[in-house]
Amino acid sequence: MDTDPATAEPAPTSRGTVRPAGGGAASRAFGALPRLDGELVRDPCSTARAADDYGHLVRHRPLGVLRAASASDIAAVLRWCAEHGIPAAARGQGHTTYGQAQVEGGMVLDTAALRGVRWESASRVAVQAGARWSDVLRATLRRGRAPRVLTDYLGLSVGGTLSVGGFGGASQHYGAQTDNVAEIEVVTGNGRIATCSPDQDPELFHAALAGLGQCAVITRASVETVPVPPSVRRFALSYPTASALAHDQRRLVADGRFAHVEGLARPAPDGGGWRYVLEAVAMPPARERPDDAALLGDLHDDREQAEIGDLPFLEFADRMAPGIRGLRLTGQWYHPHPWLNLLLPDSAADDVVGTVMAGLTPDAIGPSGVVLLYPMRRAVLRTPLLRVPDEPVVFLFALLRTATPAPGAPTAEEALDANRRSYELARERGGVRYPVGSVAMGPGDWPAHFGERWPDLVAAKAAYDPASILAPGVGVFPAPPR
Repeated sequence: MDTDPATAEPAPTSRGTVRPAGGGAASRAFGALPRLDGELVRDPCSTARAADDYGHLVRHRPLGVLRAASASDIAAVLRWCAEHGIPAAARGQGHTTYGQAQVEGGMVLDTAALRGVRWESASRVAVQAGARWSDVLRATLRRGRAPRVLTDYLGLSVGGTLSVGGFGGASQHYGAQTDNVAEIEVVTGNGRIATCSPDQDPELFHAALAGLGQCAVITRASVETVPVPPSVRRFALSYPTASALAHDQRRLVADGRFAHVEGLARPAPDGGGWRYVLEAVAMPPARERPDDAALLGDLHDDREQAEIGDLPFLEFADRMAPGIRGLRLTGQWYHPHPWLNLLLPDSAADDVVGTVMAGLTPDAIGPSGVVLLYPMRRAVLRTPLLRVPDEPVVFLFALLRTATPAPGAPTAEEALDANRRSYELARERGGVRYPVGSVAMGPGDWPAHFGERWPDLVAAKAAYDPASILAPGVGVFPAPPR
């Protein structure tokens, strides 16, 4: 394993004690840290792990890793980082794909141990940032409830998705996960612990949610829930083209007949391009079966290819878990994942999706990759820093690629170039990035991305992270001078 001066000497992991590894002012200053509830580690294995993520595309090795056991730990380390000009970034489950939670020569704030879930009221749970959405769901299902919006993959951390937005098949009804948060606890870049909501310190509340970690680290959130039935009815409907799929999706979002609406593209079985699938889920009350004919009667799918069946709610919600285990077993989990996530205005969706898909082959997505396409109502997407096109309906369009070493498959670098071209096409047509994927952004891209909200973010950065130490891996603001 490679080493560098900051990680060459193993450091102890006892509570609140850190032995300097190598020289440098930052190493010597570790002694100024107060006693921690968790631990700060600097051994080569820990820093190497924090220098990687699900994308496996970039590597930025930190000076150390805080395994936080409390918000106070994060506050203490951020005060130290701000004083010494050391960059820092929060890390939940490490599912970013382009180094967003990495920080070269800085401090990674690992929140994975902050996993508490407790009920605040009959419909609301307080969740620590390191909890996975699967943890939250299992806790709420004991009372027959679930978070209003769940991501497809439940292994993501609550703090991670709330820092970017968080979409799922219920976003047509409830917006992003950030739209369903009543209150958050955060630690600002200057180390202040604060509780905020739309009514209490609203500027900080709106700067943290979907703020890409630029102003504060989310440590706890109050999440709204809804009642859910023990089982659901799932419909997988087949379409020959993306435009045919989107046509029926628009109808479903307009009348809201299904609780969950998504869509995806699969390689056609005859090898001739793509087949499109609408996934819709009805959630009837217990012991009632929905009327299939009424739900599907005005849709234009290939009904002979339809797959319809009932399954337990938890099996539906955590439907990706078996596939994830398979990816780990086959090793595809550890291949590069140059993902692209776009939000398109309805008026441009058919054109942009058609253009991108016409030049896309199954090899370009990879054997475990997937293409997602589904609509949401703009009216329910209310988080200020979550940038979405300004039309009544917007589409999430995501190319979740796996770059394999197979002969003829595009390299990760080629996929990144293709991502940039697709992003520029979408932007020309009024689309924006959903900034969780892998797109190289230039100096002018972020002001253009945030648009009219850019001055608000700049002001919030100056107020809450004046040393500009937070989340440099995203690339929104320059890192502090070293």
